Amino acid sequence: MKRELFDADHDLFRESVAEFLKREVVPFHAQWEKDGIVPREVWVKAGTVGLLGHGVPEEFGGTGLHDYRYNQIVNEEICRAHASGLGITLQNDVMAPYMVGLTTDEQKRRWLPGFASGELITAIAMTEPGTGSDLQGIRTSAVRDGDEFVVNGGKTFITNGVNADLVIVVCQTDPDAGAQGFSLIAVERGTPGFERGRNLDKVGMKAQDTAELFFDDVRVPTANLIGTEGQGFIHLLQNLPQERLSIATCAVASADYVLQHTIEYCRERTAFGRSIGRFQNTRFVLAELATEVDLGRTYVDRGVRLLNEGELTVEDAAKAKWWTTEMCNRVMDRCLQLHGGYGYMMEYPVARAWQDSRVQTIYGGTTEIMKEIVGRGLGL
Repeated sequence: MKRELFDADHDLFRESVAEFLKREVVPFHAQWEKDGIVPREVWVKAGTVGLLGHGVPEEFGGTGLHDYRYNQIVNEEICRAHASGLGITLQNDVMAPYMVGLTTDEQKRRWLPGFASGELITAIAMTEPGTGSDLQGIRTSAVRDGDEFVVNGGKTFITNGVNADLVIVVCQTDPDAGAQGFSLIAVERGTPGFERGRNLDKVGMKAQDTAELFFDDVRVPTANLIGTEGQGFIHLLQNLPQERLSIATCAVASADYVLQHTIEYCRERTAFGRSIGRFQNTRFVLAELATEVDLGRTYVDRGVRLLNEGELTVEDAAKAKWWTTEMCNRVMDRCLQLHGGYGYMMEYPVARAWQDSRVQTIYGGTTEIMKEIVGRGLGL
C-alpha cells in the first residue's frame, strides 16, 4: 500500500541512511556478531552523517528537528540492512526524550554535544535480576548523603551496557513512598563502584552489547538527578509510548525485510518441476503475510503522526507494540518454513532474522503486559 507519511526531505534522508549502512555497517556486521559488540567509532561516524541527535537543539550539535519520522527512517533502514547490533535506535528513541526533555541547562551543556556526535553512548537501566515488567519491584537504591546519592544494586539485560558512557539508572530513593519513591540517576563511566558484568550471550542480536551492571556504594552528585526526585515512574510512563512505537516500527520493518527475501526465494526455488511460489499454499501464505505487514505498517504510520502531534496514548502504543511484534514473529516463523532446511542454516538471512526477532515480544514490556494496559484502558 502506498505510504503518505514522508516528504521529499525524508526521502533524501532515507537515501543517506541507506548509503551509510551499506558503506560503514553491512560489510562488517558479521564480524561484530562474532565479537559481540559494535566498535565505538561506528557511533561517531553515525553522528557525523546525522543519524544521531534528532530532537537535540542545534546549539548542542543536534538537528533541532522534533519529527519522529526521521527516527522511523533510521529504524527502518537499520532493519532492512539487518544491522541488529546497532544500539542507535535506543539512543535516538528511548534516551533522547530523557536527555533533551528532562535535563537541566547544565546537564544539557555537559552531555548533549557528545550525545549528538556519537562520542557519548547512553543506556537506561530498569530491569533487575528479580524484576522485569514489574518496575515497582526495583530494589536498586539511591540514598542521599549531602550533595550526593549513594547507589547500590544491580541491573541486567541492559542494551548498550558495555559501550555506555552514561547510564540512567532507575533507583528507589524513598522505600516508604510507593510509586512516588523512585528516581532517575545518571551514572557516568569511571565512577568508583560502578562495574560492568558479562556481555550477555543471547539467542539473537549477537552484535548488540547487552550487559549486567553493578553498583557498590557508587557516589553520584545530586546534580546527576534526571527530572524530579520521586517522579521516576511518571517520567518512565511519559516516555514509554515512544519506546514502544519504536519497537513496533522495527517489528514491521524486520517482517517486511524477511518477507521480501522469502518472496524472491520462492520465485527461484523449484520443487516437482516448478517454482515453489507457484503452489497455491505458498501463494496463500505469502498473501496472508503481505497483508499483515501492510496492516501493521499502516497502524504504525498513524501512530507516528499522533506522536508528532503529541496525541499518542499509552494504550495505542501498547496496541502497536504487542500486535506488530507478535505479527513479526509469525512472519519470521512462516518464512523460515517456506525456506525448508535452508531456512535453518545461519548463512540465510531468514535464520538470523528469526533469531533476532524473538525478543521483540519481551523487551519494552511483554505482550501480556501490553494487553493488560489495553484492557485497563477499556475500563476493565
